[in-house]
Amino acid sequence: MSCLTRRLGARVVISFVHQGAPFAAPSLCGHSGTFKKTHSPLLFCSSVSWWCLMEEPGPVSVAVSGGEKRACPDEEPKHANKRPRVQGRDVGNECTNEGDDEEKLLEEEQEEEEDTVAECDGETFAEMMKHGLTEQDVGILKFVSDHEGFSGILKERYSDFVVHEINKEGKILQLDDLSVPVEAEEVPPDEQPTKSQVLTQEQKEQLEALQLFKNKEDTVAIEVAEDTKENRTLLHREVKTLFPGLETKTEEREGRKFIVAYHAAGKKALAAPRKHSWPKNRGSFCHCVLYKENKDTMDAINVLSKFLRVRPNVFSYMGTKDKRAITVQEIAVLKISAERMAHLNKCLMNFKLGNFSYKKHPLKLGELQGNHFTVVLRNITGSDEQVQQAMTSLRDTGFINYYGMQRFGTTAVPTYQVGRAILQNDWEEVMDLILKPRPGAEKGYLVRCREEWAQSQDPEAALKKLPVKRCVEGQLLRGLAKYGKKNIITAFGMIPRNNRLMYIHSYQSYVWNTMVSKRVEAFGLKAVEGDLVLKGGTAHVLNAEEAENHSIHDVVMPLPGFDVIYPTHHVGKVYRELLSADNLDIDNMRHKVRDYSLAGAYRRVLIRPQDVSWQLIHYNDPRVPLVHTDVEKLEGKPAPVFLKEGKYRALKMEFSLPPSTYATMAIREVLKMDTSIKNQTQLNTTWLN
Repeated sequence: MSCLTRRLGARVVISFVHQGAPFAAPSLCGHSGTFKKTHSPLLFCSSVSWWCLMEEPGPVSVAVSGGEKRACPDEEPKHANKRPRVQGRDVGNECTNEGDDEEKLLEEEQEEEEDTVAECDGETFAEMMKHGLTEQDVGILKFVSDHEGFSGILKERYSDFVVHEINKEGKILQLDDLSVPVEAEEVPPDEQPTKSQVLTQEQKEQLEALQLFKNKEDTVAIEVAEDTKENRTLLHREVKTLFPGLETKTEEREGRKFIVAYHAAGKKALAAPRKHSWPKNRGSFCHCVLYKENKDTMDAINVLSKFLRVRPNVFSYMGTKDKRAITVQEIAVLKISAERMAHLNKCLMNFKLGNFSYKKHPLKLGELQGNHFTVVLRNITGSDEQVQQAMTSLRDTGFINYYGMQRFGTTAVPTYQVGRAILQNDWEEVMDLILKPRPGAEKGYLVRCREEWAQSQDPEAALKKLPVKRCVEGQLLRGLAKYGKKNIITAFGMIPRNNRLMYIHSYQSYVWNTMVSKRVEAFGLKAVEGDLVLKGGTAHVLNAEEAENHSIHDVVMPLPGFDVIYPTHHVGKVYRELLSADNLDIDNMRHKVRDYSLAGAYRRVLIRPQDVSWQLIHYNDPRVPLVHTDVEKLEGKPAPVFLKEGKYRALKMEFSLPPSTYATMAIREVLKMDTSIKNQTQLNTTWLN
C-alpha cells in the first residue's frame, strides 16, 4: 500500500492505493480541512459517502489553493494523462500585470477555506460517523429492480461526475466558444463619422489587437489631426463603436492632443462601469456558459462577484450544481460586458466562461428542463450481466424519486428536525437545534462556537469563535446579539430566506420519502385505486377502472401542505398519523409567519431517465481521465482512449434527469447500496478488519 496526497481546494487529501486502486479522503462532510500529522489519515471508498479510517503514517504536504489531484511533492511522477488545471496563474499574464488585486482576492479565498480546518481531536472518523444518518433514517428504503447489486467507486476524481444543464428549450448546454460577440453600435445619421476622424487601417489593427488582448502595450494612442472638441468627441465614439470593451480618454503630449484607447479589462476593469457606457441597443444582461471544477454554484458566483467588484445578486442562474464535479450551466449578469467576463478566464483557476450573448432578461431559478449527467463508477465488481441488468432496468423502469441524503444535512442534527420545530412554532427548539453541540464530524471552529454557546448562552461570545460569520450559525448568533433571545423569530430572520426555507423543505422531503416507501411496500410498482395522478396540473384521485389505464410512472405523491390532497387509500391515513405524531395538524399547514406556511406540492414516485447509455471501460492507471471535458475539447486535446483489456473496469453512464431529481438516487438503484456516510463507514471499517 503506497501513499498519495492530493490537493483539493485549500486542503490536503491523503489517499492510499490498495492493490493498485486509489481511495481518496475528501474533507469531512464536504467541508474543507487539513489534518494534523498526529491524526490518522482517511481511507475513502467513494467521494460521496464511503469513508473509513486506517492507521498508517504518511507524508503530509502543505495545503495549496485549487487545482487537480497531485502526487506527493517528493514522489510526483511525470504523468502524461494528468488533467491540468483549467487555468493557472502564470507569471506575466494580464492578471498579474494588473497589480495585486486579483492575488489578494485569491489569498482571501484560500484563507477563508483554511479557516474552516476540520479537527479530529483524537476521535477516529469511523467513531464520529456513528452519529450520522442512514438512508433508513430519512425514509429511503426501497429499490425498483431485483438485480444483484455490486460496488464501484463514485467520484474518485471529481472529473468522474460531469453535469451539463439542459435549458428551457431542451438544449444540453456546452462550453464551445470563448470568443466575445462583436457588436456594431447604431449611430444616428447626424452623428455618422466624417473623414476627419476615420481610423486608418493600421490604427484599426492596433485597436483590434488591444481589444483581443493581443497587444503587448496597455494602450493605443491616436493623434487628433484637427484639434477640435467635435473631432475628439467623434473619435471617442468611433473607437467605442467599432471596438466594444475599449475605453478612451484625451491626453496632451508635448503640446499635441491624443485619444488614448485602453482595455475595459485593464487596471480599472474591476471597477463598476460608467452608467452611460452601456449601449442602448444592447440587452441589459450578459448571458454566458459557466464551466467550473470542484466548486458549487454559490461559491463560484461569490468568486466572480469579488473579481468584478459587484454584489452577487447581480447574477442569476437556473439551478445550483454540485461541488465535487465538473459542471456546465448558464448564468446571467446585469450590465457587465462580455469583455470583462471573458477577461476572468485569464485570472481564475478551475473556471471558464464562454458562449456569450446579450439578452433583455435575467435567468430564473427552476426554468431549466433538467440536467444531463456523465458519471464514471470506477473499479466496479459487477459482472457484465449484472451491469446489463442494472442499466436496462434504469433505462426501462427508472428509480424511486427519493430526495437524496444531501437534502438532510451531514451532522448528527438532521435539517428536517429544525424544519419540524419551525412548523411546530417551537422557536427555543429551533435555536437549540441549530446551535447546540453535537457529536460527529464538523469544522473545528464550529465545535468551539457551540461549546461556548452551551456554556455561556452569550451570542456575542459564541460569535467571536467564528472566523467566518456567513454560516447559518453565525447569522443566527448575530440576530440573537442584535434582537435578544426573547426575539428568536426576528433573530432567525437574519438567516437568508432560502436557507430558512431549506429546513422546512427538508421536513417535507423526509415525510415524502417515508410515505413513498410505505406506498411501494403496500402496492408495489403499479397504479391502484386511491392513487393520485396529475391532470392539467391538478391532482386527481384514481378509481379502480382508471387505475387499470395508468402506470406507476403517472402516480404522484404529495409533499404536505395546505393546498394539496392526499391518496384515499390507507397511505393517506399514514400521512395524517405521521404529522400527528410530530404535533402537526395536516388540515392546518398555515403558519403564523407567512414564509413558513406550506402550500405543498406533488412529486412523481418513479423517474425514468432519458437519453440513457452506458459502456464498460477497461483501464490500468486509476489516475487516467475517463471523460472528455468541454475545456479539453476546446483546447484540441484528444478524447480518452479506452483499452480492450485492463487491470480495472469502470462503468461509464450517461442520462438526463428533470429538475430537483437526485442523480445519486439513480446510481443507488444501479449499485443497490446505501449512500449514507454512516452506513458506508461501517461497511468499510468491517472490510478493513
